[in-house]
Amino acid sequence: MKSQETIHIAVADTSIIVRSGMVAVLKRLPDLNIQTIEVTSKEGLQHCMDAHRPDLLIVSPQFEGWFDLDGFKQTYGVHELKVVALVSVVMDANQLKDYDEQINLFDDVEKLTQKISSLMNVAEEDENELDTLSQREKEIIGCVVRGMTNKEIAEKLFISVHTVITHRRNITRKLQIHSAAGLTIYAIVNKVVELGEVKMNL
Repeated sequence: MKSQETIHIAVADTSIIVRSGMVAVLKRLPDLNIQTIEVTSKEGLQHCMDAHRPDLLIVSPQFEGWFDLDGFKQTYGVHELKVVALVSVVMDANQLKDYDEQINLFDDVEKLTQKISSLMNVAEEDENELDTLSQREKEIIGCVVRGMTNKEIAEKLFISVHTVITHRRNITRKLQIHSAAGLTIYAIVNKVVELGEVKMNL
């Protein structure tokens, strides 16, 4: 899926605060074009599946008692649809193992964007490699070729070290460049940085 294609996401939760809050955050995610559908009941979910068939379903495992994931998949024969657990309370990991992904209420925008992009394979089909990189990833490449450590990058961009590492892993996967020197050459050739900004030895 290309980054400008619309991702249709259904959010199923009986709590209006949780459901509406998730929808509000999804609509503000950078680099993703998301259309949302709010689902308040099992009947509403059935109508949603019959009428819209979303690309992604974010559902509380406790949706109207307990969400029967296996039964849901058997009923609709969903192979393309990704089902994500919306976790708002402490739960046993075994109860979540069959979901494609988990979203926690404490996930930040960066983490949420990364999870949805990964699930939907966003941008992997783009022909121009530079276009597949998000603005944040370009910023991180710039920091790397200036010789900054993961900790320094995290502090500069106000994100966690874990998020920096995740971005760097995604950059490596997208560009198939596995060394800092290779990344530096890429950044200069593609004008992500100017030659004078490079602080590492090639």
